[in-house]
Amino acid sequence: MPQIVVLIVDDEPLIRMDLADMVRDAGYVALEAAHADEAIRLLESQPTIRILVTDIEMPGSMDGLKLAAAVRERWPPVAIIVTSGRILPANTALPAATTFLAKPYDGAAMEAALRKAAEAVPRADSEA
Repeated sequence: MPQIVVLIVDDEPLIRMDLADMVRDAGYVALEAAHADEAIRLLESQPTIRILVTDIEMPGSMDGLKLAAAVRERWPPVAIIVTSGRILPANTALPAATTFLAKPYDGAAMEAALRKAAEAVPRADSEA
């Protein structure tokens, strides 16, 4: 059975690498992007991505909230987890069916959020 692919978007390299380790330890495949533009390119070229984990505050053409909205619009089946250590977005600022996870989070909290997200998205092996 194919593993679920998780795209991690964070402009802080150490945080991104630590989160990638958490994702792999939880049994998922991790792809990494440093900003939203790179994330969009990966989503366009990697149709197996099932979960997006993005920080809110990032430099570039869009922040994590705008990225989450764009992903919800273009790739509706992708589950979205938004994280931040400084911003607590209103529920209305998050796209539908998006999970918010405040930083700092531990591996157990991220694993629970990933498990919830994985349950909500179709698996690549079950799609026709």
